[in-house]
Amino acid sequence: MAYPHQLPELGFAHDALEPHIDARTMEIHHGKHHAGYTSKLNAALEAHADLHGKSAIELVSDLDALPADIRGAVRNNGGGYVNHALFWDVMTPGGADAPGGDLAAAIDAAFGSLDDFKAKFQGAAGGQFGSGWGWLCSDGSGTLSVVATANQDSPHMQGLTPILGVDVWEHAYYLNYQNRRPDYLAAFWNVVNWDRVAARYEAAKG
Repeated sequence: MAYPHQLPELGFAHDALEPHIDARTMEIHHGKHHAGYTSKLNAALEAHADLHGKSAIELVSDLDALPADIRGAVRNNGGGYVNHALFWDVMTPGGADAPGGDLAAAIDAAFGSLDDFKAKFQGAAGGQFGSGWGWLCSDGSGTLSVVATANQDSPHMQGLTPILGVDVWEHAYYLNYQNRRPDYLAAFWNVVNWDRVAARYEAAKG
């Protein structure tokens, strides 16, 4: 049984990512925003016992299969649930400066270099109008792409597997960076957990 969905642990202290992401932002982001998506997803699914065995990723990957009356709630809250679960997982204090191995080779193949990838990623995330996310995604063959999604939409809804994501909703950065989204995105590289991104890349290849 996947239901009721549980709020994932951060995996590190609220202040562990300072000065790049401040403790108060992490407290509110995880304890209020992600918790809110979790409870609203559970509420939407409560009366649909036939869906209780599905993971949140399975639910958002096939929205058309859901009852029409909960489709919007699962899109928004299920998307928020899975997006944030990935976000916490791919950050760590004092992580490596760069990926290695197969992931590094795939980034070079898709984008030319790590720096070119970072520029494309920051461009997509920084250029997302309003709230949304920037993503590094893999298809089933291991080919990488950068996409941006609005609101809490997930690349899973497009048949892609996200392996790195950055939240560009204002609640993710406004206390520390105000309207300086590019500064927040530049700081994000200091907390990326490339080991987890690599593990997600390998898993996405099946």
